[in-house]
Formats: sequence, C-alpha cells, structure tokens
Amino acid sequence: MNQKYIFSFITLLFISLSLKAQINLGDDLSQINYSNPKEYEIGGITITGIQYIENNVLIELTGLTVGDKIKIPGDKITRAIENLWKQELFEDITISASKIQGDIIFLNINLKELPRLSKYSTTGIKKSELDNIRKEIKLTKGDVVTSNLIIRTKNTIKQYFTDKGYTNTEVNIRQKKDTTTANSVILFIDVNKKNKIKVHNITFYGNTEFSDTKLKHLLKNTKEKSTFKPFYNIDSFIINIPVNIISEHNPVSLAHQLNNYLRKRVVLRIFKSSKLIKEDYKDDKLKIIEKYNELGYRDIKIEKDTIYKYNNKTVNIDITINEGNKYYFRNITWLGNTKYLSEELNSILKIKKGNIYNKKILDANLYMNLEGRDISSLYMDDGYLFFNIDPVEVMVKNDSIDLEIRIHEGKQAIINKVSIKGNVKTNDNVIMREIRTKPGDLFSRSDIIRTQRELAQLRYFDAEKLAVNPKPNPSDGTVDIEYVVEETSSDQIELSGGWGAGRVIGTLGLSFNNFALKDFFKANAWRPIPTGNGQKLTIRAQSNGLYYQSYNASFVEPWLGGKKPNSFSVSVYNSTQSNGLKKTDPDRQFIKINGISFGLGKRLKWPDDYFTLYQNISFQNYELNNYYSTFSFNEGHSNNFSYSVSLARNSIDAPIYPRTGSEISLTLQMTPPYSLFQDKDYSTMSNQEKYKWIEYHKWKFNTSLFTKLIGNLVLNTRTKFGFLGLYNRNIGISPFERFYLGGDGLSGFSLDGREIIALRGYSNSSLTPSNPIGTSNYIGGTIYNKYTVEIRYPISLNPMATIYVLGFAEAGNAWLKFNKFNPFDIKKSVGIGVRIFLPMFGQLGLDWGYGFDDIPGNPSANKGQFHFSIGQSIE
Repeated sequence: MNQKYIFSFITLLFISLSLKAQINLGDDLSQINYSNPKEYEIGGITITGIQYIENNVLIELTGLTVGDKIKIPGDKITRAIENLWKQELFEDITISASKIQGDIIFLNINLKELPRLSKYSTTGIKKSELDNIRKEIKLTKGDVVTSNLIIRTKNTIKQYFTDKGYTNTEVNIRQKKDTTTANSVILFIDVNKKNKIKVHNITFYGNTEFSDTKLKHLLKNTKEKSTFKPFYNIDSFIINIPVNIISEHNPVSLAHQLNNYLRKRVVLRIFKSSKLIKEDYKDDKLKIIEKYNELGYRDIKIEKDTIYKYNNKTVNIDITINEGNKYYFRNITWLGNTKYLSEELNSILKIKKGNIYNKKILDANLYMNLEGRDISSLYMDDGYLFFNIDPVEVMVKNDSIDLEIRIHEGKQAIINKVSIKGNVKTNDNVIMREIRTKPGDLFSRSDIIRTQRELAQLRYFDAEKLAVNPKPNPSDGTVDIEYVVEETSSDQIELSGGWGAGRVIGTLGLSFNNFALKDFFKANAWRPIPTGNGQKLTIRAQSNGLYYQSYNASFVEPWLGGKKPNSFSVSVYNSTQSNGLKKTDPDRQFIKINGISFGLGKRLKWPDDYFTLYQNISFQNYELNNYYSTFSFNEGHSNNFSYSVSLARNSIDAPIYPRTGSEISLTLQMTPPYSLFQDKDYSTMSNQEKYKWIEYHKWKFNTSLFTKLIGNLVLNTRTKFGFLGLYNRNIGISPFERFYLGGDGLSGFSLDGREIIALRGYSNSSLTPSNPIGTSNYIGGTIYNKYTVEIRYPISLNPMATIYVLGFAEAGNAWLKFNKFNPFDIKKSVGIGVRIFLPMFGQLGLDWGYGFDDIPGNPSANKGQFHFSIGQSIE
C-alpha cells in the first residue's frame, strides 16, 4: 500500500468518523485511486446487520440507486451516510465495496441498530403518579432508545413533578441489556421527587399604592402556606398597643391593629395550594404590573425578587417594587381620520382629560372592547379591513401624557369569495344560508362574529372550534373569507323511563337534526339516514304495555323555499289510555287523543334580527268511552282547536353552554270564544256539552339571561310566568291546559294538555293546587310564577361530552284562581347539580335540591330531593 493510498484512506476515514460511521472500500481492491476519484456505476446494493427494517426502505433513504453514476471518493457516499444517520436508528454505519468489475461497483451497507425498548420500570413514585406519567412519556415496546428519547423522558417527568410543586425533582435513567430479546434494553427510571416546595412567606418592599394583602391577592397561583398561630407573641401585641387608642376609645384604630396582627398569624389556604411553580410565579408577577398599569403607574417595575430557602420544605419570597409616578391623560388628538369626526371617535374612546392613564382601557376602546363599541370595530364594520391605528405618546410632562392617535384608514374591502372548509355531511347551501358575509358586500367584523353564532346555533358543528380565516388582497382591495367547521354528531336518541298512572312508562325517541327529505328515495343516501339538508325529523313512542300507548312524529323545515329563514313545521300524534281490556270487550274503558298541528316561523328584522315570530294552529280530538279519570266527564267527544303566536328573542352565543346573551319569549295561545257567539245557557249544561269545544286563552312569559363572571364561570337567571284565562264565567276555567308545578319537569304522560313545570327541592306536582287541598288529587293551576338563579362552571367543553356543574336557588308557586295570586308567596329551594350533554342522547341532568317550605298534607314533598332530567325539562 503506497503512501498516497494510505494518506487518502486516512483522510476518508477521518471524514467518516466525523459522521460517526465508516466508508470502507477494502484494501484488496487495488484499482481504486483515492487521490484521483473515479466514476463508477452502481451495480448492486446490499444491506447487512439489520433486523427490523425493510432493506428496500433503507436503500431508498440513502439516495443511492442501482445504475447511478457516482465518484469514489465523492459526496454521494457521504450524503448517503448522513441520510441514514438522520433517522436516529443506528449507532454505527459502514459502507464497503464488496466487488468491482471494471467501472461497475457493488456496495454493501452494514448497519448496527440502536437497541429497542423491551420494557421499563420506575422507582420513587406512587402508582397513581405512575399512571399519569405513563400518559405523558408515551414509551412503548419497540421504541428506538436514542439519546433524544432519554432526554425527552427525563424532562417530561421533571416537568410533571415541577407542576405539582416538586421543583427539585431528579430523574436518572439506566439501561440494561435484555438477554431474552435480541438488540433490546430495559430502562430503569429512578425518580427522586424530594420535598414539595411551598411558599412560607411573601414580603413586599416599596409598595405604597397597594397593601401587602392586596398584592398577595393578585398573585393568583402563588400563595403563602396555611398558618394558624393566633396567640403567637400576643403578649407583645397587647403591650405595644398605643395608649392613646385605649384612652380615646378608638375602636377603628384598635380594629386596624388587630387586623394586622391576625393577618400575619392566621392564613387559611383552602381552595388554592401554596406550592411554588415558577412559571405560574412569572405570570403572577405580570398580574401585579398589569394592576399598577390600570391605576396610571406606567413605569412600574419589579426591581428585584428573591426566592430563598426558609427550611427544607418551604421558601420565602421577597419582592421589591418601584412604583414610579402616577400618570394621567391630558390632550388626545387624532390624525388621519377622514371617515369619522374626532368628536365621534372621542365619544367611543371614552377617555377624558384628567382621567387616570389606564393602558388597558385605552387598548380595549381602540382594538377590542367586549363590553361595548371600540374604534377598530367602528371602522371594520364599515369595510375598512386594511385599517390600522397606532397610539403614540408625544409628550410626557410632569404627571400628564399627551397622546396622538394615528389612523391609517385604507380602502374599504369588498368581499370576493366565501368558502367553507371541514363539512362532510352538511351541504354547503345549509351553511351558506346562515353566513352573513356575502360576495360583493363590504367587509364587516360584526357580520363574521354573528355568522359564527348562527353556525353554532345549528348544533351541527363543534362551537369551540369554529374558525374564520380572512384572506385580504390589498392589491385589489378585496378579501376572501374561509369559514372552518368541524362536524359533530347532532342526532339524538331518547331512551327513558317515567312514572304515570301508577306504572312505569317507557319512552323511545329518535331525533334526526340534520335530515334531508329530498334524498328520502335515494338508496345511496341512507348512511344510515339521508342527512345534510338541515331539516329535523323526530319520532317518539311511549308505552307501559296494554294500558297506554302514544306515538308522535314531527318534521321541521327551517328554510321554507330555501331562500328566507322562514320555518315550517308539522306534527301528528296519537295516544290511547285504557283499562287494558281488548277493543272487543264491552267493559273496555279508554280515552283516545288524535292531533295535528302546523307552524310557521319567521326571523324578524325589527327591533333587531334576533327576534322571531312563530305562529301555530293545532287541533286535538278527545274521545272518551266510560273513562273516569282526569276529566270532568267520562263519555263523549271534546275538541281543542287553538291558535298560538310567540314573539321571541334569542341572542345566546352557544346552544349547549351559553356564556352571554339572553332568551326572551311571550306566547299567547287561544281558542275561538265559541260561547260568546252562541245563545246558550251554559250554567245548565253538562260538562261534556260545555267542553265539546274547549275555550281558553293562555299567556306565557319566559326570560333567561346569561352573564359571564370570570372565565367560563357563568350566571344564569331565569323567570317564568303563566296564566290561563276564560271567556265565559258560566263555563269557568278550562280543566285542560293547566299548569302543574314541582319536581323534575318529567312526566310519564299527560292527556289534558297540561304543562309540567319543574321546581327542584320538591316532589313532582307537589306545588300544584289540589282538590281537596292537601291531597295528591292535583287539578292544576291557572296561574304560576317561577324564579331561578344558577351558577354554572364547565368540567369539559368537548362537544362529544360537554359536562358542567351548577349551584342553584329557585322559588315559585301555582294558584287555582287569579285573585289568590301573590308573587311573593313562593316556595324556595337551593341545591347543586350536574349536566352532561352527549350528542347521541342530548342533555342529561342530575340535581339534588333542598326545599325549605313545608307542603300542607304532604310531609315528604320538600327537604332533600333528587331529580333526573332529560333535555331542558328541568329548566
């Protein structure tokens, strides 16, 4: 082997080692001249040394192909090694020439694979912690054990325990060859959590605007540990109380001294832990800065903060604050505004000379004010998509700041294209008809926000994942808007049991909420039913066997004609209750009800387009045969032909878990006043004759207001009122259509049009007038009211399982006659509950309520009561 050959070989070997691999062409192949690279054609490539990866996959990764022309030495061999090394699967790579025939070279790639994970074990942690860590580190059998895997596993475990307050956690990972499996290792993960680090004491220096207590309150996630030493150094406290406080009998000063004494010695930590999590601590310091900024301290700084050991388990924190000066707004001038006058912009900005310099309010009123209008919304609702605004401090003098608000209005943007992404089942036209941003319209941010609300109200999509992607085209002054949706299941099944007439009533209901009637006769559309056209089909059946059967079906078309949001609905129903005997039996007793109704709804534009007007015509026919229950007559026919009109406004932001908005409705249901047009003496008529054509007028008023408190914590306040009136005193108030108050709002069945109203903390119908009073022979109320206050908080907002908990206070009552009505004579209750919304079953609820007021004649009707609800039955 000559010197040139040796030198070239060593150089090539050095390069190869730098790549943690080898290129070996074999010293017996004397025709290779390393000082003068020669071009070869690859005649073949073989792989040796591997077990788990296909050869052809590895060859493809190298970038080398049989028939390629390559130079040896050359870059292609080097790149082949680099490509293999990037896979992080091997600990050694060798490329050698197994044979050379003229200008044809045959290559062999020998690989030594990194070991794979056989199993792992942990020490130093509890089983519950291990279960959680397994989900975090995501180690599985067969993983390639790389240095990156080891580092990632260590960091993941450390972060997990740091978040739990164990900031000094140490993790050591050892490898041991698994002799039972080829090329495998066992990982031993040793965790030493050490002590959980808590905060013993937080001390502030330099603060004058806020007390220490207020600043500690601002640290939302960094709290001092509990302390209860009310008598510590109490002798010194008593001795050091100034004599003048006692001699002058100054209770305010004494209370202040006592408050300071207790604040240092009694700290109870119930809802927040005192563990130190450094990321949370950083965020908490920013909250202090933000609070100072709101009061005009724009130069506030935390000059120094020190965390030092108090003992093995706790630390102290010292925070030194430099508050700086307090500033005020002085002169505000506008530049660049041509669309709106400065006076109009000032009225929206709502900042006057002499106001505290609050940057938070300034930014909110310029860019995004959730409580009202802002400057950006003003412009962007009028098409100025390319608008931008920049507030500049032009002068700071003493404690006052002059602002110059510079506006670039740009051109009004015209909407060019509107597209939808993510819908699979729902037809484009069903979504497009709810979209308020149309091609050719001026861009409007409020129209986009409203569109998102309308899409959420459909319940076909995950409301938490609705997104909008405006794509501006500044060159031609247009904008394309893409709405992104993620479909979720909207069909529901109702499978429940109830109690009625002393028996269990089974219910099976199916609701297809995105039905497509036009595809009903298309065989390929049944997957399992035709969907995508936004219609609603509901089928429901109830039965307790031979004694009661009820069937009803309804269909709703929300866009009749497809061009305007005018809804059309139709429903049919049939129910029969009997004594269980066959139809041919002469002793058979039964009541049969057949009914049909038609409804038309219209979205109004005035007073605003949150209003809807709904009208309905309904007909029911009652047939009684020797039937002695519920009704005031037992043989014959009765008819209920009614017209109802409802004016409603719905502005809630989401249908399943609303955070803001309201629902208000006023409904009048009425029959023709037959008796006023007939010259008959109703005082002498039988009940069957009186109620052959039922007459009444029925009024209902409902409100529901949602207010976001903090984050997703929501306050919901509701009121309900109902009144059933008459036309003719000789006939009296109709025994049909009455109100039954109390319980869970569910009923096995109702045959007289009764309205079931829930009131938790009391048994079903227990707040309903009865005859005689104090018995369970409820005859229904003709007037009622109900008030509800709920605090709600979500556990999960996943559309496949939305869960929230609630606490409530509720009150209401029902009366037989209007002259007995007293809105303050109400039965009160409080309680807690949980709601679970599953797309397949709708909303399910479980509540526990405590009724405070005794019910005469029914000692078990109040106090602790559990209630189960389906849908909105309890609301």
